[in-house]
Amino acid sequence: EVQLQASGGGRVQPGGSLRLSCAASGFTFEDYAMSWFRQAPGKEREGVACIHTNAGSTDYADSVKGRFTISKDIAADSASLEMNSLKLEDTAVYYCAVARGPCGTDRYRSQYYEYWGQGTQVTVSS
Repeated sequence: EVQLQASGGGRVQPGGSLRLSCAASGFTFEDYAMSWFRQAPGKEREGVACIHTNAGSTDYADSVKGRFTISKDIAADSASLEMNSLKLEDTAVYYCAVARGPCGTDRYRSQYYEYWGQGTQVTVSS
C-alpha cells in the first residue's frame, strides 16, 4: 500500500522557518515527481515546489522562489521542504504528493498526482 506521511508543520512568526518532511512507503522511490502543495482557507490548492526523485531537478512557484527549498533523500524514501522567510500568506495546510514521471508542465496540476499525504498545518502569525 502506497503511503505518504507529511510532518513538520507548526506555528511560526513572520520571518521564521519551518521544515516539512514527507516519508514515502509502499513503492520504489524512483522516477517520480514529488511535490508540495498548499491550501489556504477559501482558496484553491496551489503547487509550490517539485523535485524529480532521480534527476534531482527542482522547480518552484514564483510565490516561494528564493525562500523555499525542496530536497530528497533517496535512501530514506523521503523529501523535505525547507521554508525560510515565512510570510503571513504562507499559512495553509501543506500536502505532499507523488506522480510517476517528471516535474513537467503538469507539475502543479493536482490531477497529475496519484498519491497524497494527509496534510500538515503551517501557521504564520505574529
